[in-house]
Amino acid sequence: MSEPPLALTMGEPAGIGGEISLKAWHALRDETCRFFVIDDLSRLESLAETIGLKTPLRHISTPCETDDVFHEALPVLAIGETIRCAPGRPDISTANSVLDAIRRAVEFTMHGDASGVVTNPIQKSVLAQAGFAHPGHTEFLAKLAGGHVRSVMMLAGGGLRVVPVTVHMPLSEVPNALTTDLIVETAMITERALRQDFGIAKPRLAMAGLNPHAGENGILGPEDDAVIRPAVEQLRMADIQVAGPLPGDTMFHEAARATYDAALCMYHDQALIPLKTLAFDSGVNTTLGLPFVRTSPDHGTALDIAGSGKASPASLIASLRLARSMAQQRREHG
Repeated sequence: MSEPPLALTMGEPAGIGGEISLKAWHALRDETCRFFVIDDLSRLESLAETIGLKTPLRHISTPCETDDVFHEALPVLAIGETIRCAPGRPDISTANSVLDAIRRAVEFTMHGDASGVVTNPIQKSVLAQAGFAHPGHTEFLAKLAGGHVRSVMMLAGGGLRVVPVTVHMPLSEVPNALTTDLIVETAMITERALRQDFGIAKPRLAMAGLNPHAGENGILGPEDDAVIRPAVEQLRMADIQVAGPLPGDTMFHEAARATYDAALCMYHDQALIPLKTLAFDSGVNTTLGLPFVRTSPDHGTALDIAGSGKASPASLIASLRLARSMAQQRREHG
């Protein structure tokens, strides 16, 4: 029995999601990484003509039809509405369709009709105007998974995997948000995902400190010794291999990266700066802790170049390939 295809959502229709979806199909059409996109076929036809990328498209009614058409055309499962918005000009009227594409992708995956969810970038400001109450994809996906799961964001690329313990919050709020329990829980979800989704039998974690020099014995801040170090000790007692807290300025060079499988970072930029330095065009955002595989390009909607034909599909291609690999790992070792 072949692996079900991946479900790709359309993302913000005024952004570059449609363009990179078309380009990803051209790049992957001869591979076994099959996917269908939940979108408006007429929109994609118009976009392909605008950017001068001749792309055969084929309407499908169910995900199982993907195999029959993928090598000849990009399979499109209709979103159910005609999308009318110009590239670079988001329209609140498309918000429900954007969210419905995500819901349907999750539903297909939860029912076994798709092997994973790959999400094109969304425009959060537009969704917020339409009443969307979540900070982003991650929280919405956790709700769709049942609401009782704790999801964790991992970024992967350039031979590096990073997990921010705190994500989208002002830097001034990070010290109070960090707790030993939060760090332990995040690390355990990460360690389990590395085994389940990446096939690493005994994952090695590196734990970044919060302050310069990991606090330098409390001289540069108390959190490293009072909050992070106890988390490391608890994890070791649970037979999880972890080093730290480590100074953030010395744990991302090449030799250091070879000593761990994932780095847990205390705040957003501590994780994303090294990742984007190594893999700016090909980084992948993956959500750990969900009952299904989910990946996404590690970039935004790029409204400024939408419809120009300039958008790189590298991150989406990497996202599709990683989602397929993760789904295979779960299927074989689940």
